[in-house]
Amino acid sequence: MPRGPLFYGWWIVAAGFGIEFLIGALMFHAYGAYAVLLREEFGWSKTILSAAFAMSRAESGILGPVQGWLTDRFGPRALIRVGMTIFGVGFLLFSRIDGPVVFFLTFFMMALGSSLGGYLPVSVAIVTWFRRRRALALSISGMGMSTGGLLAPVVALSLTRFGWRWTAVTSGLVVLALGVPLAQIVRHRPEAYGLRPDGDFAEPLRGVDTRNFTARQALRTRAFWFISLGHGAALLVVSAVMVHMVIHVTERLGYSLHQVGVVVALLTIMQATGQFSGGWLGDRFSKRRICAACMLGHATALMVLALASAYWMVLLFAVVHGLSWGMRGPLMAAIRADYFGSASFGTITGVSSMIVMFGMILGPLVAGVLADRTGSYVPGFSVLAALAAAGSVAFVRARRPGVG
Repeated sequence: MPRGPLFYGWWIVAAGFGIEFLIGALMFHAYGAYAVLLREEFGWSKTILSAAFAMSRAESGILGPVQGWLTDRFGPRALIRVGMTIFGVGFLLFSRIDGPVVFFLTFFMMALGSSLGGYLPVSVAIVTWFRRRRALALSISGMGMSTGGLLAPVVALSLTRFGWRWTAVTSGLVVLALGVPLAQIVRHRPEAYGLRPDGDFAEPLRGVDTRNFTARQALRTRAFWFISLGHGAALLVVSAVMVHMVIHVTERLGYSLHQVGVVVALLTIMQATGQFSGGWLGDRFSKRRICAACMLGHATALMVLALASAYWMVLLFAVVHGLSWGMRGPLMAAIRADYFGSASFGTITGVSSMIVMFGMILGPLVAGVLADRTGSYVPGFSVLAALAAAGSVAFVRARRPGVG
């Protein structure tokens, strides 16, 4: 572990940025483009493609409590190493698919790897290394996922010029070459290395992260459930956009994958902007009120996308959705750590993921099924936008445990 003037926690933030960048660039932001080419080659319906994504999110939610406990017990580095290995090998196997069954199995493997090696263990590491600057540290790490979208035009170009199979093989090799070494940088708790959170030389101020809830104690609070419901409502929009935005814009408005790549890049820039500003604001103002405002932004953006009839409307969607997503994203982990402490953060977040996963599952399914039946994304997007707007109420009511 390097010693020097730079607090080691920031090295962990940098590693988290790199890991999330790989997941975002090669899978998260690329899935919509893969879906277009898979539809062309195999003739699969939107429902099948939505179901695969939903299944992967169900896996993440179901295994969340176990993954959270393993992270708290054995540390995030071990899980990230295993996860990045599975993620990379999954890409290599994905390149060989020839039917829906193998597609589901290999995509499940990729999703498992990205889950084990991504958001949860990275967040567990960061919340233990930071207290006063927790939201900012989480936001910088999370910017890896969003800035990965800047490679969307490159990935789209690779998919169209070299094919999705070659692109998948290359992606798998990149993950194995970079993701596993990045895992070695991550450490669990600063106290084990003679350091304190934020690099402080003294004990933290009274009232800063002094309460540590067990998972059972957190489950008894209203805040746990309101945060989980609000988070799940937000992911209704995020997941639906991830799976269906590219198909919607290419099939309905007739734009090319390259043009959609520009939209994704703009969304990414706005998301990164929102993440950094959201992290800074979250360390100074009410996280739950910021999240409530972002929920209204999610709802508005999805309605703009649903009713889009020109390219500028798609760009407007990217701006509003990107800012809302970016500002809210890192605050999901920060508000849980603030309310429940860091001792059982992994387990608490893992249990919460069983609720949150319904947003990731239902978002693509509602949009995909209604689009297949009606021939339009407007009904599905409208329903999801209404639910996201209602989710703002959950964050308004998610007060710190013990506070009126």
